[in-house]
Amino acid sequence: MKVGLISRMPLFASLMHHEVELLATELHERVLDPGEMLFHEGERGDTFYIVAEGEVEIIKALGTPDERFLGTRASGECFGEICLLHPDRTRTASVRARTAVILLEMAQERFRKLLEWQPAVAFEMARSLSNYLRESDNAVIRDLHEKNEQLARAYEELKAAQAQILEKERLEHELLLAREIQESMLPRTLPTVPGYEFGARMVAAKAVGGDLYDFMLLDDATVGIAIGDVSGKGVPAALFMAMTRSLLRAEAAAARSPREVLLGVNRHLLSMNDAGMFVTILYGVLDPASRRFHYARAGHPLPILCDALGTIQTPCVKTGQPVGLLSEPELDQQFLEIPAGSTLILHTDGMTDAGSDAGELFGGSRLHREIGLHFRLPPQALCDQLIKVVLDYSGESRVQDDMALVALRAAL
Repeated sequence: MKVGLISRMPLFASLMHHEVELLATELHERVLDPGEMLFHEGERGDTFYIVAEGEVEIIKALGTPDERFLGTRASGECFGEICLLHPDRTRTASVRARTAVILLEMAQERFRKLLEWQPAVAFEMARSLSNYLRESDNAVIRDLHEKNEQLARAYEELKAAQAQILEKERLEHELLLAREIQESMLPRTLPTVPGYEFGARMVAAKAVGGDLYDFMLLDDATVGIAIGDVSGKGVPAALFMAMTRSLLRAEAAAARSPREVLLGVNRHLLSMNDAGMFVTILYGVLDPASRRFHYARAGHPLPILCDALGTIQTPCVKTGQPVGLLSEPELDQQFLEIPAGSTLILHTDGMTDAGSDAGELFGGSRLHREIGLHFRLPPQALCDQLIKVVLDYSGESRVQDDMALVALRAAL
């Protein structure tokens, strides 16, 4: 087997038959199991190998992040030439058996004797080394191409990540600005009206919307009260809310009826609303002397009246359309009597639309029940308690809409 294998190798093509036979007797066999290491990169070596049977794999930087596969050597191929020509050199790569392998080993001393009586072997060795170097260069070039592609992909991913960070920062800045606008529009103090006590609370969702509430001392005898919910989120909604509040105050100052005030607000919004936004709003005028609340409702949730015994009442449902969309919206205009000890509660739909983990809405029935449980609390404490109940129900992180509450109570 050795003679036939050696005679077919280009490296030993210049040898006569008897020389091949002589060389075969001096080559020692070495057997490797699949996966067994022959030598590691960096080890010193003075042995040349011919693959008689099986296949070995040549690996650069084995076991490191830079590991790469250089190629294989199968039956009739050789490796380890560099250590024969340069005895002080270390192994430039690791070699591992890919299959069961039989190798023929040639030591450096025997190789030098071979060159003395057959210099042509050196020429073939040089050609073999040239092929090896060419293969190594090609492997390095392939590796560089692959790394360049990886770097290009990483660069694109980095640019995308940077763009996402910038967008996130922009949205966070917009969120902060919207929250500041929204909070700056809320009353800093509650009205002081003999025989009445007030409370109010607004909680902004993560995606700030445009909920609002407001109190206006219209004259020495009446108080204007408003609560609203602007469509949309972020800075546009907050700005639309601020604009609506200013228009509402301007119209209310003219001492018109609640219906006329909302129609005036609607008229102005239509003339300057290019974004298609709208607002649901309830605006009413409290006459403390008569305990009457005269209100107009534009698509907003109904007011809730809780008497001194905790009984919940709501007005009959009538049509009410948001302002800012139609030139002549239908408005629900009604009068409410507020008996002594009763509490009037106005709210936005963020209270009833809050959802649980199971996706169930808090709903109007739960809100009525909680009001009935806590109606004896002072108006401000009642607002705080109702907000807490809704947040506990849905989890503050899942609140997707602003929540606003206004409560007023007539003294006994």
